[in-house]
Amino acid sequence: MNDSEKDYLQKPASILCVGTGWFPKTPGGLERYVYELVQKLAEQDDIELCGVGLPDDEGVPIKIKLTNLAAPDAPIWQRMWSCRSNFRVSRVSKPDAINLHFALYSFPILDLLPKQVPITFNFHGPWTSESAEEAKEGKISVLLKKWLIEQRTYNRCDRFIVLSKAFGNILHQQYQIPWEKIHIIPGGVDIQKFQSNLSSIQAREILGWPQDRQILFTSRRLVHRVGIDKLLNALYSIKSRNPDIWLAIGGKGSLLAALQQQATELNLNNHVKFIGFLPDDLLPVAYQAADFSVMPSQSFEGFGLAMVESLACGTPVICTPIGGMPEILEPFSRDLISTSPSEGDIAETLEQALLGKILVPSSHECREYATANFDWSKIAQKVRAVLLETEN
Repeated sequence: MNDSEKDYLQKPASILCVGTGWFPKTPGGLERYVYELVQKLAEQDDIELCGVGLPDDEGVPIKIKLTNLAAPDAPIWQRMWSCRSNFRVSRVSKPDAINLHFALYSFPILDLLPKQVPITFNFHGPWTSESAEEAKEGKISVLLKKWLIEQRTYNRCDRFIVLSKAFGNILHQQYQIPWEKIHIIPGGVDIQKFQSNLSSIQAREILGWPQDRQILFTSRRLVHRVGIDKLLNALYSIKSRNPDIWLAIGGKGSLLAALQQQATELNLNNHVKFIGFLPDDLLPVAYQAADFSVMPSQSFEGFGLAMVESLACGTPVICTPIGGMPEILEPFSRDLISTSPSEGDIAETLEQALLGKILVPSSHECREYATANFDWSKIAQKVRAVLLETEN
């Protein structure tokens, strides 16, 4: 990079972002990622975020221009039409860079984006494949969405950011994106918010959790791919040898009733508590109250944001070898990755960790690792450098 390019990257820039909803009003990993990213970028640059169901600018803590394109509860084709119409009438200036995060809301405006402005797409996962797994859509519908919406959107973009090599492989293999266009930059964590500033006793007291149990914590959207059913079966298989084990399950979703019934049928009601949606300010407390957090995902886990949040709070993480999660833990605590995503292997890793038969990093080591590798202040600068790259 020459001196003029360095000067260009240091100057404030105008960046147009297209996301989905607004966190925490719309909870989710993608929403949280965009929420954190745009706030960090706005400390240096002029940011406009387009999405659906966005609040008024007055509710935003840092000056970011919010452009609401559609109502989130409208039918999908109506949302797409509204995105196009509202985006067209809201254009007043040409940005220095464009950052897209979701194909469904990016596709309707592709031809309206100014030419000669670099477009970077943050690939958070194969949208149509994920939605098909949860909604059981027909093959024709899935293929139409993939090739009409996703592929055409990606073909319009100059470069891509993925959170892990695992999702880079999906982007390359399933969508034929050349590796030279793909940049691997992990997700970030707000290390000021997610801290290890409480003892487990203090954190448990705040939440009303038991002081005399070995506590596991997981906070997930309760859908098939996250593997909570496998975790419950794993817990059942080890509870007789670990009678003090207690699992707190945060989150809500379509499988809540089925999972509650499963826990009852497995006679786990004294070992499992469904705590529902946990307010954002209590999430760091929950991590600190636990001995371990658990990520039993079965598919489509491109990064594992909850993992770095937990580590930043000083709490070690047990995960399955799915997607990008091993890329987080392998350099740090490889033994806490189960051999496979099966409930048997999850159970074995849980029990080995709980009994102290494998090496478990200390709270200080967890915090130091997260701070060194996933601090949003550092991650956002890496993203910004790609967005404003002067050469394709």
